[in-house]
Amino acid sequence: MRRRVGLGAIQQQKLAAEKYKDKGADLQESQLEQMTKQMDVFRNKLEEFAMKHKDDIRKNSQFRKQFQEMCAAIGVDPLATGKGFWSVLGMGDFYYELSVQVVEVCLAANHKTGGLMELDELRRRLIAARGQSAVHQEITKEDILMAAKKLSIFGNGFVIHKLGKGKYMVQSIPGELSMEETNILSAASNTELGCVTQKQLIRDLGWNDYRTKQALDKVLGEGLCWIDKQSEEPSYWFPSLFPGRNAAIAAT
Repeated sequence: MRRRVGLGAIQQQKLAAEKYKDKGADLQESQLEQMTKQMDVFRNKLEEFAMKHKDDIRKNSQFRKQFQEMCAAIGVDPLATGKGFWSVLGMGDFYYELSVQVVEVCLAANHKTGGLMELDELRRRLIAARGQSAVHQEITKEDILMAAKKLSIFGNGFVIHKLGKGKYMVQSIPGELSMEETNILSAASNTELGCVTQKQLIRDLGWNDYRTKQALDKVLGEGLCWIDKQSEEPSYWFPSLFPGRNAAIAAT
């Protein structure tokens, strides 16, 4: 007959398990403390680097982009840090000014774009609005994305949507885009004409007829696109993605 485990043995196993648990918690706490110290060192070194290369960061847009990538790599937000990197570098006013210009440019074009504008087009419009001075031309897409963070105070009135690799769309009308709307927008941005059809979405997104029609009706009802019923199948056109828009802006 098999001998049963005694009460003393059970208590010993329980004590051993608790010791392992306590030891594991101690190790986790120690590792977290070490990582926190390392991150503090990284931040301090990053700030020293920023001060050393202050002029390059301010004047050279490419250097500024690389600095932003360094910050992102270690999870540092220059706008949210306690010392405020951009304020230390004298760049705080630059981004506040740029964020105001983003609002002005987007709102001025809403009647044409339906409240959506590609980031590349926004940059071209900003450059045209800021003047011909070389210092005014030195703004990158990363600068615009950084400035757009300041617009979060407006809630969902100004939102940056990432549509794919390196592709962004700026929304400057109140309201949140659903996943279906974002997918439709992404599909349209991948076409040469900036338009989609119901059959195309069913094929590319794998949706059924009902889901596709509901999503298109919502996008149309919100004024984000126009519908063309002249062809055999209605097509939905996004003004912000019209072909030739960027060339026309560059020529003005």
